[in-house]
Amino acid sequence: MHDPRVDKLAETLLDHSCQIQSGENVLIDAYDLPDPQLVCRLIEMAAERGATPFVNWKCNAVQRSLFNTATEAGMKLAGEFDMAVMKNMQAYIAIRGAANSSELSDVPSEKLDLYQQHWWRPVTDIRVNHSKWVVLRYPTPSMAQSAKMSTPAFEEFFFKVCTADYAQMEKNQEPLKRLMEQTDEVHITGPGTDLTFSIKDIPVIPCNGRRNIPDGEVFTAPVRDSVNGTITYNTSSLYQGTVFDGITFEFSNGQIVKADCRNEPERLNSILDSDDGARFIGEWSLGCNNFIKSPMLDTLFDEKIGGSLHLTPGQAYETADNGNRSRVHWDLVLIQTPEYGGGEIHFDRKLIRKDGRFLLDDLQPLNLGL
Repeated sequence: MHDPRVDKLAETLLDHSCQIQSGENVLIDAYDLPDPQLVCRLIEMAAERGATPFVNWKCNAVQRSLFNTATEAGMKLAGEFDMAVMKNMQAYIAIRGAANSSELSDVPSEKLDLYQQHWWRPVTDIRVNHSKWVVLRYPTPSMAQSAKMSTPAFEEFFFKVCTADYAQMEKNQEPLKRLMEQTDEVHITGPGTDLTFSIKDIPVIPCNGRRNIPDGEVFTAPVRDSVNGTITYNTSSLYQGTVFDGITFEFSNGQIVKADCRNEPERLNSILDSDDGARFIGEWSLGCNNFIKSPMLDTLFDEKIGGSLHLTPGQAYETADNGNRSRVHWDLVLIQTPEYGGGEIHFDRKLIRKDGRFLLDDLQPLNLGL
């Protein structure tokens, strides 16, 4: 049965996120989707706009077998294959479902590291820095379960959040962008958290549906060696098939010198030891999508939660570059609304956000619906 919500989402992806033009090539990367409806509409609507669509249809169970049997030579060749494809694309749309979000949990870490190093990281660098791209999830029963919602209720939530008024969001984010561009020192406090760093002269990027769906964040990066203090994340994170709870980092001159969590401390530290840049921060961002109020073990949603922030070990984006390089990029989320313990953010010793709410007059639109 045709779902008009799918048409609206496809229009958002093609016209707002990727701004598809006639003559462009667009790669549609589909993972574990329960049905092909969105992919089919993207193909048809891209063609209507004069673009040429291409499709990769992937399955996480197949990926698991590939990773478990991986060799370094095989991962390099797979990466080269996908890089050759990506170099011929002007746009990229990734739609990621999940029949089982823990499908990769028993893949050995050294196998996942081969994938990260030789396949995922090189292809992602081309996609992020040399194409118009957008990444989104797709509503599945397993996602609804993670969100503690029925499948129909989650689908309604999903389409509402993913087709938000991104033009208005862009206007609302502009004062925060200007303020962050004028800021040197950031001071974050809350339960288990007392952290300082500088964002002086690092570009600030507002995100309003161009790269992620759903969207709603404003990001930059700390000056690489400026991070000092402690942060305790209060949102669980699923990374490389493993769920991590209660992650705490202690920083000295930008580097994570101590890392712990409640359930997988050895695995946590092995990820941070992947390369020299994994123990430094590549991104800091403020979440401002107030339709999303609670975590659901999905980074694309959790990092946008209104009143949240994420502080990311690993690779910096070239658009907000502090020079850090790593094959890791791990968005870890701290929610500062009262229900999650509250907290404060100061810019140059001035209180800007308290318990998830912005305090300055020109930032009030970012509180709507919180």
